[in-house]
Amino acid sequence: MDTAQIIKEMRERTGMNRKEFSEYTKIPIRTLEDWEAGRRTPPEYVPRLLNYQLLYDKWIKEKEVKEDE
Repeated sequence: MDTAQIIKEMRERTGMNRKEFSEYTKIPIRTLEDWEAGRRTPPEYVPRLLNYQLLYDKWIKEKEVKEDE
């Protein structure tokens, strides 16, 4: 699977559209569009960093929920 497809699937798993994902990750929407369309290729480390960000944010939310209980 290529890097562009990985990023697209990652975004789709979050349930966000491109605009929301762009705002969330601070990556320009045009860049995301170009990556997903295969017009540009992101550096190989980008999906890994995005995945870390998503996992970290999920972990923080779960921790906050447990503390509120």
